[in-house]
Amino acid sequence: MTISSKKSFVTTAILAGLLILGAILRLIDITDPPLAFHPTRQLRSTLIARDVYYQILPNADPKKQALAASFANRLGIYEPPIFESLVGWTYLWAGGESIVVPRVYNTVFWLLAGLALFGLARRLSSEEAALVSLAFFLILPFGVEASRSFQPDPLMTSLFIGGFYFLYRWTEEKGWKLALLSAFLLGLATLVKISIVFFVAPIAAVAVLSVYGWKKFWKSPQTWAIFFIMVLPAFFYYILAIGETSSAFFAERTLGTSKLLYDTKFYLQWMRLVDSLMASPIIYISLFGVLLMPPRGRAMLIGIWIGYILFGFSLPYFIHTHSYYHIQLIPIVALGVAPIAQGIITQAQKQGRFWRSLLISLALLAVAYNAWVARSLLLSKNYSFEPLVWKNIADEIPADHNIIALTQDYGNRLMVYGWRDVTLWPLSTLMRDMNDNPVDAIAEFERRTEGKEFFLVTAFGQYNKQPDLKEILSNYPLLGEDNDDFLLFDLR
Repeated sequence: MTISSKKSFVTTAILAGLLILGAILRLIDITDPPLAFHPTRQLRSTLIARDVYYQILPNADPKKQALAASFANRLGIYEPPIFESLVGWTYLWAGGESIVVPRVYNTVFWLLAGLALFGLARRLSSEEAALVSLAFFLILPFGVEASRSFQPDPLMTSLFIGGFYFLYRWTEEKGWKLALLSAFLLGLATLVKISIVFFVAPIAAVAVLSVYGWKKFWKSPQTWAIFFIMVLPAFFYYILAIGETSSAFFAERTLGTSKLLYDTKFYLQWMRLVDSLMASPIIYISLFGVLLMPPRGRAMLIGIWIGYILFGFSLPYFIHTHSYYHIQLIPIVALGVAPIAQGIITQAQKQGRFWRSLLISLALLAVAYNAWVARSLLLSKNYSFEPLVWKNIADEIPADHNIIALTQDYGNRLMVYGWRDVTLWPLSTLMRDMNDNPVDAIAEFERRTEGKEFFLVTAFGQYNKQPDLKEILSNYPLLGEDNDDFLLFDLR
């Protein structure tokens, strides 16, 4: 075996080992309900997939079919249910609903994205450094938890990385096949969730301008093909199909929370959240690595970082409170690590065998430690009892009565596990506090409970945050006082 073939074998073996490890981590505790990581968002996708499933299920129970549709309809439409539809159709083949289905899909998507990231990092540095980037991408504890969550974001990120890889290859080879493939993947990523446009736009602009320049880019048929394939699907859906919803979303989530941009605490909390997810030293190392990349790669990554900042400015409330809004940053940080890793590898090759062995051992220890942390985080939380708890709550509250509830996840747990729908009493949240003017508590209570017969409380933390509500409800009879899972007040 030649030195070159031996090196290739070792690289392939490490690559395969990392992919296997990444798959194993994401399939740990695979049947546990999706309540450990942003349950509101995951249960939303669960309800949408359920509706798809019951609409195509032969001989479905008409009552459950109608309930599934009503649950999905009350959620609101913010992006096309591409992933949820795939999961719903797979339920039919799998014999019923199961959280295993979306977790397996997302694991496959993330591993394929890992291969694309490896290919991209190899072009920006070397094979050895690309393995380091891949290890970060697959084993980061936050990445493990986020990438297997049932929501569109893992698929969106995976498609983006695949499109980025083929787009970079197109800048090198300039073939039609790569142009169309990269545009298709990036366009699909933008359709899955529009927020990725802040990442897609800069790399597409840099790629086209680096190939054709400012004066000639608009004359190229490939430029227009890339543009239309990337832009039109999202334009038709988000602007033409649900334009009114998109406008309302922009008004509430962007304009309605823009005052945060003038508060220095907002930036500190944003940085603290990112630090808790990926560790700020790694972020700085990645940024240094971006500056050491080849010119085209450096321009693309700088564009993405600018896009990430603009993305944060466009959704200030979510960028500093919701960790999954940073999932698309994982592969970007991983790519920035590659040039720094290459510098370390180059220096290590100059050392003696003992010191090289020590360096390799340290690298293996880092991989093992982060894999163990990821595994421990997944196993530290057990929600297997939750479905039964919510089924029991649904069984014990009066049927066929108008109920208003202060409950978790905007009522999603009650709908998913109890098949019960309720009117929601508003939660006390930062975004609501920013957008709502002070109101008269009694008048608000009378307005919201008009026509309602019972008031259900399951979110006790929220209940304690609303003393006015507690005081008002203390005047009504309390039913089921011996139950620790809920409070039920009779409003009649």
